[in-house]
Amino acid sequence: MSDKEKIVLSWSGGKDSAMALHELRRSGRYEIVSLLTTVAEEYSRISHHGVRAELVKLQAEAVGETLHKVYLPAHTTNEKYEAVMERTMLEYKDAGIRTVAFGDIFLRDLREYREDNLAKVGMGAIFPIWLRDTAEMVRTFIDLGFRARLSCVDSRKLGEAFAGRPIDADLLRDLPPDVDPCGENGEFHSFVYDGPIFDYPVGVAPGEVVLRDVRYFADLLPAGNRTPGSGAKRVRGGPAQWPDGCTPPRRPVRIAPGTGEEKPS
Repeated sequence: MSDKEKIVLSWSGGKDSAMALHELRRSGRYEIVSLLTTVAEEYSRISHHGVRAELVKLQAEAVGETLHKVYLPAHTTNEKYEAVMERTMLEYKDAGIRTVAFGDIFLRDLREYREDNLAKVGMGAIFPIWLRDTAEMVRTFIDLGFRARLSCVDSRKLGEAFAGRPIDADLLRDLPPDVDPCGENGEFHSFVYDGPIFDYPVGVAPGEVVLRDVRYFADLLPAGNRTPGSGAKRVRGGPAQWPDGCTPPRRPVRIAPGTGEEKPS
């Protein structure tokens, strides 16, 4: 019987979630029961990030974890959100789970909000990348071999051309000085498709970019993903190898507005 603490990891599919999972695994102290994500039910896309839920499902399979999707109205209220999440947390508690991990870095009010809500149902929170220097962390993310693309950007901080770009040294060079290197203030969100926590890469390519409210969303598309049992699994943390039938992501491509299959939320 494992003596590791069973926990749930709050999951968006982005860079900070991936780094949190990396740190939790490195510690050797936790058994991750599930990755918990919220989905805008009208669009079947991850809340705030706008990534297709099917991509996050493929991502969870590639990192070898169970994905738990909680569906919410696209324009829900805080009260409805909190009621749904309280029910979800109570279900976890009934199953013997007492802790939820989050990939927050330095937003103190957000951390306290999460801790207060969990305390109401007798649960606690851990923050494995809390107070990491964001410039250092994103460089480490790249150096570890993680690969990701920006899924959406705040138009008040970044232009349309940033949506869909890979997170790499060129991106860090091009970010304006008032943008946090990890986008911790909401300047951008991302989708991770490869790295040391993956058993194999997720095929993804950027499609149409649309403006919704103040955010540019890049419609990230599944691209040549493996089917269960196809291709050879790599050793986790080893060099990237594309399985049979998989092709690496294309360079950014802009599709003319109105030709995409589905628009992000």
